[in-house]
Amino acid sequence: MDLILWRHAEAEPGHEGLPDLERALTPKGVKQARRMGKWLDSQLPENCRILASPAVRTVQTAEGLGRKYKTHAELVPGAAPEAILQAANWPAARETVVIVGHQPTLGQVAALLLTGEALDVEMKKASAWWFVQRDPEDPASLYLKAVMAADLVVK
Repeated sequence: MDLILWRHAEAEPGHEGLPDLERALTPKGVKQARRMGKWLDSQLPENCRILASPAVRTVQTAEGLGRKYKTHAELVPGAAPEAILQAANWPAARETVVIVGHQPTLGQVAALLLTGEALDVEMKKASAWWFVQRDPEDPASLYLKAVMAADLVVK
């Protein structure tokens, strides 16, 4: 199974009166999402499943990919790393799964996969971490295929 963790792009800062889930991407964030979305689209198989947090900023980031996606209530800010893996059906899903979500949870998911502990690992805005587990029954078959930052993608 391939699992891509994609952190939302740069979003407006939170302020009083604006619910966290309604924060939108900044103009820079829209560019980051499009840039990373274009790169991901060129790498992903046609038959992948894309799940996004229902937050406006993650939905806008997912739209940068230009493919169909579904929002998933379990992917909200503050979700447990295990909830993310469960939503992705890790490691048993037959298709590639892209999760568009939030920090610190995505960093914790990455750490959990790599070390067995949900440590706080920094994932930069709009970056994607691509994990592969060749055999769902063998945790040792896991490897990190790619880490890509939006500013490294050719414009």
